[in-house]
Formats: sequence, C-alpha cells, structure tokens
Amino acid sequence: MDPAAILLVPVVVVVTAAVIFLHSLVLKFLSTATVRNKVVVITDALTGLGNECAKMFHEGGARVILCGKTWEKLEGFADNLTSAADPKLTFPPKLVLVDFGDMNSMPDVIAETLECYGCVDVLILNSSLKVKAPVQSTSLKMDKLVMDNNYFGPITLAKGFLPSMMSRRTGHVILVNSIQGKLAMPFRATYAASKHAVQAFFDCLRAEVQEYGISVSTVNHTFIISPPPGEKTKKSIWSIFSKQKVMGITPVEAANEILKILNSKKREVVMAHSLPKMAIYARSLFPNVFFAVMAAGVNNAAGVNNIAALADSEEL
Repeated sequence: MDPAAILLVPVVVVVTAAVIFLHSLVLKFLSTATVRNKVVVITDALTGLGNECAKMFHEGGARVILCGKTWEKLEGFADNLTSAADPKLTFPPKLVLVDFGDMNSMPDVIAETLECYGCVDVLILNSSLKVKAPVQSTSLKMDKLVMDNNYFGPITLAKGFLPSMMSRRTGHVILVNSIQGKLAMPFRATYAASKHAVQAFFDCLRAEVQEYGISVSTVNHTFIISPPPGEKTKKSIWSIFSKQKVMGITPVEAANEILKILNSKKREVVMAHSLPKMAIYARSLFPNVFFAVMAAGVNNAAGVNNIAALADSEEL
C-alpha cells in the first residue's frame, strides 16, 4: 500500500473529529443564545439531569426557576450556581417547592411560579418515580403514587402554564420521558403504564397547541448514568470516538440534547443505542416475536438480571 495513503488515514480521522467537535460547539452556542433572557422552569432540579440543565441554562443567561422537594437543598444549589457565574450575565435563580406526591398543592405551585416573572417560556418536565415489582405485589397506593409523579403532576403543571403560553403565542414544553413510554418491560408494569400515559398526553397536546406557536418535545432515554463522586466528564475531540456508553446516557449528554431541542424544535428524540431502538421497531412490526422474547427473558434468570440492571440504573 502506498505510504502516503497510510499516513492519510490518521489525518482524515483527526480532521473528521475536529469538524464534528467544532460543529457541536457551534450548535451549543446557537442553542445557548436561544435561551438568553427566557424564563425556564426545571422540575426536580436537584437530580443529575436537572442539575446539569440548571447549570447550562443559568450560564446561558436564562431566568431559571428551580423546582424540588427540599428547600434547603434548593437554596444550596442556587447559591452554588450564583457563586460560579458572572452576576452581570446571569439572573439569580428563583426557587419553588414542588412535590407531585401532593397534588392538592399544584394550584399554589402554578401561581407561585407565574409570580416569579409573570410567564413561562420553557417548561422542562424532568421529574419521575420508578418502581420495580411484579404486578401482583404492587399495591394500588403505589400505583397511584407513581401515576401522580409521572403523569398527573407533569400534565397538571403543563395545563397550568398553557393559558399564559397560548395568550403570548409562544412557549416550549419538554417532557423528559423514558424509553418505556415506547415499550414495556416485565416487572415495570406501573412505571411503564405511567410513561405510556404521559407520552400519549403530550403527543396529543403537541397537535392541539401548534396553532398557538407552542412547541412540545419529548425525550425518551434508556436511563441516566451518573459518574462516581468526584469523577468529572472529560471533554475533547477524541471523546467523540472513545465514549463507552453501554446502554445509558450521562446527565451532560441529556442536558446538551435538551438545549439543542430548544433551537431545533424537534418533536421527539429517542436517546438510545441500536438494541433498544430495534426493540421499539420490533414491538410495532413483529409484536409476537417481541412478546415471546420478553416472556423468555422472564423465565430465564439471566434475562431477568439484564432487565433489572437496565431499570435499576439511575433512570428518571
């Protein structure tokens, strides 16, 4: 082989990596400019993904409203955001206590949130509660609690902010959902049911509010991988080729995707590798085969362990 051709290969690899890296930086810059001065509500802002979204939008100059269950933790997180950012380019985060387990508090939550800035430009529904158990072992009380957190809570907030968005003829609602809103796995009946329900709700809502200039996007991921404490994600042009993601995604990757969605207005994003995506297509095109595989997985100890590992990772 020609020596020149051999030398050309690494050059092409480096140039390709550089182009992809620069392209991602440009997209991130454009997306960040999109959120400047926007009122962004983030539910469950204390989780890994909520945390990354809050940092990204706050640094981008958005008027961030952080929602969570614990006031002390929200205050601590807000103080960290404020101290790490330039006060001339950012706004102090607003805080609102939100507990979807207490649906009676939702009217007050909606009113308090709207009082912060008078409107909501972007609503990121990140909250979720999972449960793993056989159907016969799951109580009705647990079923209701999961539905409150994964379905009734998010749709109640969306409904509360819709009148303001419709009158202003602008707004973007982003639902951070699970891939189990697309397909269901054994021992996740209640969780999958809640994710299917909320997926269907926002799919319907998308069509209903399009004429008002309101965008609705859904992000279906496998699960969120959190790095060990103290470990920081390395960023370089080589990371594009060296990422070792097994089945999940990192909070940073999910937050970056959400930021891109605000600019692209993409209606639906499935953040998953080829195997989960193939399962979605198999469920639609070859349902009998899909059901047989799921049943075999339950009967096989290894299959059960694989399913448990998938859902027991820090899934939102």
